[in-house]
Amino acid sequence: MADGKLRAGLIGLGVMGRNHARVLAGLDGVDLVGVVDPMGDQHGAAHGAPVLSTVEELLAAGVDYAVVACPTGLHEEVGLKLAEAGVCALVEKPLADTVEGAERLVEAFASRGLVAGVGHIERYNPALQSLRTRLEAGELGEVFQVVTRRQGPFPHRIADVGVVKDLATHDIDLTSWVTGQSYVSVTAHTVSRSGRPHEDMVSAVGKLADGTMVNHLVNWLSPFKERTTVVTGDRGCFVADTLTADLTFYANGAQNTEWEALRAFRGVAEGDMIRYAIPKREPLLVEHERFRDAVEGKSSDIVTLAQGLRTVEVSAAVLESAGRGETVTFPKEK
Repeated sequence: MADGKLRAGLIGLGVMGRNHARVLAGLDGVDLVGVVDPMGDQHGAAHGAPVLSTVEELLAAGVDYAVVACPTGLHEEVGLKLAEAGVCALVEKPLADTVEGAERLVEAFASRGLVAGVGHIERYNPALQSLRTRLEAGELGEVFQVVTRRQGPFPHRIADVGVVKDLATHDIDLTSWVTGQSYVSVTAHTVSRSGRPHEDMVSAVGKLADGTMVNHLVNWLSPFKERTTVVTGDRGCFVADTLTADLTFYANGAQNTEWEALRAFRGVAEGDMIRYAIPKREPLLVEHERFRDAVEGKSSDIVTLAQGLRTVEVSAAVLESAGRGETVTFPKEK
């Protein structure tokens, strides 16, 4: 650390990597000292940092931590090199391509006492942060169900994984995080309709440790973009839109109606609707600030590798369930 600033590196200049480069280049207390991409800097996104061909060159330059934004299949190999060199790492989600790879990364960083995190960016979305705070405060009472919908057109940036590992991992992580509960079972169906080798649509039903029901609908086949999380409970329903970072609460009303037929039809009465005013900071910037603070030894809320591993396990179970046509259950977390 020179001049009191952390020396940071970046591995991968794809779509997400270019966003990481932008944030790192302007991050207080951090110098972006090198970017690794064998293809070079095709988009002029390195912000003046040297562009290197290998992780070894970056390590030789000397870094305190590195952001791993290369394709998912390379996360394990790159992460292990960083751990062996004693370098902290923020690894893009999903943590690894396989459960075994994720386990090896958890062990590699934990055994050396290194700070390491996973880039599950939805945790830093203002709407979901507000939702989690409100659920923890008991504003919804008992939680009955979490439903997520994440759909849109195919992103041409992705070639090495299907929709489960690329997109559903967001929903798996955010569901566990906002509820504070782990998955105990999952049943899923996938289809591949676009001629690519991986699945491009998944429908999954899960159960959390406290009995909460979970539904995930994820696809790359929709002409419009949707990123919605709906949490239904005793006192009403929260709807978080992570595209706009809006959070809305629909209360269960206490109003009875004298119209008997309508009352029978409506069931739960409609109550007030509240849309919350939330400060909207960029989630990626917040993620980087939290990770920087953790590397500096400050108390900071980051997504741990152990949490990232659990998400990889659940996503693997989604694919296993779809392949076998059976429900997959999980052992209780230790």
